[in-house]
Amino acid sequence: MEHEIYPWITNDATLFGILAALLGGIFYTSKSSHRLWKKFYSVIPALLLCYFLPSLLTTFEIIDPKQSRLYFMASRYLLPAALILLTLSIDFKEVVKLGPKALIMFFTGTVGVVIGGPLSILFFSAVAPEIVGANPEEIWRGMTTIAGSWIGGGANQAAMKEVFDVSEDIFSAMVTVDVLVAELWMAFLLIGVARSKDIDKIFKADASSVESLQNKMEAYTNSISKIPTFNDLMYILALGFGATGLAHLGSDLIAPFIGEHYPGLAKFSLTSGFFWL
Repeated sequence: MEHEIYPWITNDATLFGILAALLGGIFYTSKSSHRLWKKFYSVIPALLLCYFLPSLLTTFEIIDPKQSRLYFMASRYLLPAALILLTLSIDFKEVVKLGPKALIMFFTGTVGVVIGGPLSILFFSAVAPEIVGANPEEIWRGMTTIAGSWIGGGANQAAMKEVFDVSEDIFSAMVTVDVLVAELWMAFLLIGVARSKDIDKIFKADASSVESLQNKMEAYTNSISKIPTFNDLMYILALGFGATGLAHLGSDLIAPFIGEHYPGLAKFSLTSGFFWL
């Protein structure tokens, strides 16, 4: 029998304010110059706290996500708009100019992230099935959120959670794994950045095209950087949410059509309305 929750807070406006204040406090302290905060965030990533602290509100039954519409609003309206705005700055022409080697390396990394999870599940299912557990179905769904995060960041991770219907328990575990592994890998990357020229010499890599693109993008960003006016903010909102509205319109047409005429595609999540957002 499912445990019934009687949350302390049921007003979504109050809950939204608490979450905003909580996240604001995390980012404020993470940029603090106080030595205690610096030491704390050198050990505990700020991103992990952004997931962990709000989850405590559910653990201690202060809120009940099932009774709140905030997550639905964020995932259906804010998330698609954020993904649209994030992709606006992609310069495909300059990316293509990097050449075939850089593009092959990019797609190899992407494919490696996508197939790495399933391969690891298959390996441990054969060698140590107790690690995978009794429900590998949930594990592979959870792995999609890690792949989404490594390919497209936190917004993409949240999208994968919705598309593949990942449970809250598995998602929390995957977020922890994602953040901790990312932090360890980031440490290696930062070490590598400081010695990038030496590493390029060892592997005889030509990074001139990458450096040229970095310099060009930095110069372009500096040339257009400005404090946004009210009109600019309205343009951003209009573009992000206008495109989101069109995406919802298309989703309402495409998902039911596929579900009715091609029900077998449900195993690929193609009948999910969120997939087409």
